Amino acid sequence: MQQTIPQDRTEAMPDMQKLVADLNDLLRIKTTVIGMKMFATVAEMEAIPKIRRPNAIHTTDQIVSMASRLGWTVGITGADLVGAQCRAVIGLAPQDDKWLAGENYVGVWHASAEDARARQEALCVVPHGRYEALAVSPLASGRLNPPDICLVYATPGQMIILINGLQWSGYKKFEWGVVGETACADSWGRALATGEPSLSLPCYAERRYGGVPDEEMLMALKPADLAKGIAGMKALSKNGLRYPIPPYGIQSDVRAGMGVSYARK
Repeated sequence: MQQTIPQDRTEAMPDMQKLVADLNDLLRIKTTVIGMKMFATVAEMEAIPKIRRPNAIHTTDQIVSMASRLGWTVGITGADLVGAQCRAVIGLAPQDDKWLAGENYVGVWHASAEDARARQEALCVVPHGRYEALAVSPLASGRLNPPDICLVYATPGQMIILINGLQWSGYKKFEWGVVGETACADSWGRALATGEPSLSLPCYAERRYGGVPDEEMLMALKPADLAKGIAGMKALSKNGLRYPIPPYGIQSDVRAGMGVSYARK
């Protein structure tokens, strides 16, 4: 299984309302930007102002979308989730051999037991035993004070500009994987476990149960990284590199456009 590391919560946190306002101004984000936070005890989670607790059994995808689509602040424990898969990704259930076997996926999502186990072993997850609860909330509400990670749903065009912003200074090549089903392990699972910006293609369950539209991708990243990306996008915008990206025309003479976008004046 992919190695996981604890996340540092000691970083100075930016103003969440300003982050959201700047992000919406730069990218015209349609879906509410939210925060996610893990809690060592249920009592800590339940102390969040205006916290809602589920009265039915859900997937984590549904809980996330209650915040991003409805604007709710929602807290859960493992008992609120439908099964071990949702719980294990966020560390609320053991990642033991029974879970790793992935028997329920054989003949449904994978051709063999070997394939199912290989997929389970590929998932990036929060280590079990550290936390008892999780909460999600619109980032601008400030209720998680601060969140561990932010979740940004965006179109591919919006997402590449955000990535360009992250790469404006301190450049690094981002290398992300696609596990397929259980893609939440590529986004919030990976970001919570490693603290690194994590991009995903939301999977079948996220779209069917979480209501994620066809055109949206998901980026999970720490508030400090979101602030870094926004600062980078502001710098790019001054150079005329901004969203929306206007089509230049596939039959036009490209030299004038290239001179603006790829050469310093």
